[in-house]
Amino acid sequence: MKIEDLRPAEGSKRRPKRIGRGIGSSHGKTSTKGHKGQKARSGGAKGPGFEGGQMPLQRRLPKRGFTNAPFKREYAVLNLKDIERLGLEEITPDVLKEKGILKDIKNGLKILGDGDIKRPVRIKAHAFSKTAIEKLKAAGASFEVITP
Repeated sequence: MKIEDLRPAEGSKRRPKRIGRGIGSSHGKTSTKGHKGQKARSGGAKGPGFEGGQMPLQRRLPKRGFTNAPFKREYAVLNLKDIERLGLEEITPDVLKEKGILKDIKNGLKILGDGDIKRPVRIKAHAFSKTAIEKLKAAGASFEVITP
């Protein structure tokens, strides 16, 4: 097969419906919109939450709780089992990005305590979980909290 032999699937290409092009097209005059009314006007279609003037659902329901959205901190996470598998002596956000292990550091790197680590390593990260700290101390690893 060559590139010039490629064709779209049968029936997948249709000409667009030409509306408002005169009486002979069968789509003239009202241009398939019917007579008068809100939907016949330009810009007449309301948004997805519009309920005909009734108070919309998202405004009728009570708002509860607290959202910390503008100050939310999102970390790139790395588990101890992943550190063990990597076999690196020193782990920093720059090293992980350079090796292609993490694509985006986000607001920093956080080390989580899933899995076990058996060898001492040097880790520099922005945050550590409590279980990760306990397991790193037990393994004799050194860790340092770096500020963003």
